[in-house]
Amino acid sequence: SKKKGLSFEEKRARMMEIFFETKDVFQLKDLEKIAPKEKGITSMSVKEILQSLVDDGMVDTDRIGTSNYFWAFPSKALHARKRKLEELESQFAESSQKKEALQKSIEKSKIGREDTAERAALLEELATLRQRKEQLKTEIDKYRECDPDVVEEMRQTNQVAKEAANRWTDNIFSIKSWAKRKFGFEESRIDKGFGIPEDLDYID
Repeated sequence: SKKKGLSFEEKRARMMEIFFETKDVFQLKDLEKIAPKEKGITSMSVKEILQSLVDDGMVDTDRIGTSNYFWAFPSKALHARKRKLEELESQFAESSQKKEALQKSIEKSKIGREDTAERAALLEELATLRQRKEQLKTEIDKYRECDPDVVEEMRQTNQVAKEAANRWTDNIFSIKSWAKRKFGFEESRIDKGFGIPEDLDYID
């Protein structure tokens, strides 16, 4: 079965891992080599991911001579994320209050009236606010994904999953070896009979 591609936010979080884990300074061409190899991010999407992180203040950049350099340290990224989260949560709260006030106005306008132009306008504004509220929720979730603590937790979870997968791979190889010795089956026949992929291997 084909592996599901990484979402834009997963790519952003993995890109931040590169900076947090190495605490190094990179050029775009360096990241286009490292990201596919170490984090499974396609080289063609590196520039777009990087630019989005620069735009959000998560990654710093500077031009030295003819080259652009990029870096991000956990403390700086954490402060940037906190500022953005506070700003988004403030907007979210404001949006929620406005939505409640509008909802009350709509309920009030229903009493003893048929649909009016005023009520239609209020309903339209409410729909716009609901949409904005959902956008803000998405933005807040996005910044939580780039939290250094979350990135570290993801890294540890990935390590545990990798070790578990390798244990299962080890078990499958042991069973295949036993079946070949015990019954003289060919490897391809065992693979086919038990639905084992031909390219099964340990995860690096």
